[in-house]
Amino acid sequence: MYPGLVLIGLWLAWAISWIIAARWSSKALRVEGGREVLIYRLLMLIGGLILAVPARTSWAVHLWWPDFTGAWLCVLGAFAGFAFCWWARLHLGSLWSGSVTIKADHHIVDTGPYGLVRHPIYSGLILALLATALIKGTLVGFIGVAIILVGIVMKARLEENVLRGDLGPQAYDAYARRVPMLVPFWWL
Repeated sequence: MYPGLVLIGLWLAWAISWIIAARWSSKALRVEGGREVLIYRLLMLIGGLILAVPARTSWAVHLWWPDFTGAWLCVLGAFAGFAFCWWARLHLGSLWSGSVTIKADHHIVDTGPYGLVRHPIYSGLILALLATALIKGTLVGFIGVAIILVGIVMKARLEENVLRGDLGPQAYDAYARRVPMLVPFWWL
């Protein structure tokens, strides 16, 4: 079995299961829109398309060719990232949304993975994205991840501003002081 194909299968399984799980989400009272939302979504789309460029493309600059063991370690890293995403998604329950929203009974969740990082779903995705770029070993793969990362940080900051405005700066800022944004033990 080829690690690259397993990685593609993991991405497909995660995406399909994530779409199906959207049914578990409760109704939003308010959904953020506007220019900032459009920008972060475009960045994630463009970065994803760039990351999807096949590694064997003739113009792709290869930084390295991972060996068989290294490729499987990348698959394991992506799996760990998806598992972290799912832990966070299940822990968040019906408060989850694919968009920046406010829901009835919205509150700060600071237990489970949300006690390690404020945005564990994004952290898990970043791990899976980095593993994907590593297994590809191309410069264009890392450019795609960098563009997606900018979009993720924009979305995370927008979410934080919305939560701070809705729940009050005292409550959210206390949480933000205790728990880092995306990387455990590293405050952004």
